Amino acid sequence: MTEPQPGEWIALGLAECIEEGQSKSFKLPPELGEQPIAVFHHQGEWYALDDCCTHANIPIADGPVKDGCLMCPWHYAEFDLKTGACLSGPATEAIRSYPLRLNEKGMIEIKL
Repeated sequence: MTEPQPGEWIALGLAECIEEGQSKSFKLPPELGEQPIAVFHHQGEWYALDDCCTHANIPIADGPVKDGCLMCPWHYAEFDLKTGACLSGPATEAIRSYPLRLNEKGMIEIKL
């Protein structure tokens, strides 16, 4: 089996484990650094961001989402759920976002 390469689709887990309005953190495979990825199922759409607030380097997967805006549960920085753009401080930098798709087996896949 070959190791996944950047630019390839990487399977994270089953979509059925995230209900509408919920989110879940997954880790990339060890060969890709085990970066935590936050996956959100919001208003019928799917989004993937690094699970790390750019302000304090803490997880954001449990942050509330309203009108496409993700709020860090720790210091209340706000980010665009689709692009990861920083919308309000104390953060000043965007969170990396990833293209996401659901494959024919119901697996969540992201492209690095």
